[in-house]
Amino acid sequence: MTDSPLEAVLRRDRWIVGGAIVLMVALAWSYVLWLANDMDMGGMDMTEFRMIPAGIGIMLPAEQPWRTIEFAYVFLMWAVMMVGMMAPSAAPMILMYARVGRQGKAQGKLFAATGWFAAGYLLAWCGFSLAATLLQWAIERAALLDSRMAIASNLLGGIVLIAAGAYQWTRLKDICLAQCQSPFLFLMRHGGFRSDLRGCVLLGFRHGGYCVGCCWVLMALLFVGGVMNVLWIALLSLLVLLEKVTPVGRWIARAAGIACVAAGAWLLLTLPK
Repeated sequence: MTDSPLEAVLRRDRWIVGGAIVLMVALAWSYVLWLANDMDMGGMDMTEFRMIPAGIGIMLPAEQPWRTIEFAYVFLMWAVMMVGMMAPSAAPMILMYARVGRQGKAQGKLFAATGWFAAGYLLAWCGFSLAATLLQWAIERAALLDSRMAIASNLLGGIVLIAAGAYQWTRLKDICLAQCQSPFLFLMRHGGFRSDLRGCVLLGFRHGGYCVGCCWVLMALLFVGGVMNVLWIALLSLLVLLEKVTPVGRWIARAAGIACVAAGAWLLLTLPK
């Protein structure tokens, strides 16, 4: 039995959109790995210096204030890292938008290109990246961040872990996660698919906002394990993906919350008396 022309086109579009997502994620992870390799100075004593995540070995004295170029590089690091971490879990939503948009076009309806929806989604995470950059600046200025961009205080690290674990059990987490787990229901609750560019970007931005609300506290854990700790980044990315795309995602989120609280409590209990 042969496919109809529409089904063939839908399959082609799915491969194109899916391939674009894979390429985008691969490029983002390549950039993160490049930065992480640059930050690893082979055991050198970095006590008096801090590395700028630029990939070209830039160091500054630790006591010097941030410069504009450093802020820009740190923001770029966060923005690209969020693309690599969050795009895989957003793929079902983006692919659905592309499919329905193509079906609507075949029926004479107009829908804004899927890329605009994805742009709105990523714009929300760019906003988060700006907030994360400001937070990193504040922690670094308080001398609580080490050369690997991890919190150097067990007290602060324990507090962050416990707060993150508690958030995993909150009603707000439930609401945001539910919006991320059901792409079609999300669209129906927010007016359906959009034909105009502005509406499409705003719809993607709204979806991204729910994802930020769902995962922001997990991203804050990067400060605990190290912003440039590739294994830690990968584990958090996997946790986000499992929360969003598996039927037991809510229970995975709660189990992760328990683990975070336990780890945070352990850090606090091992503080020097």
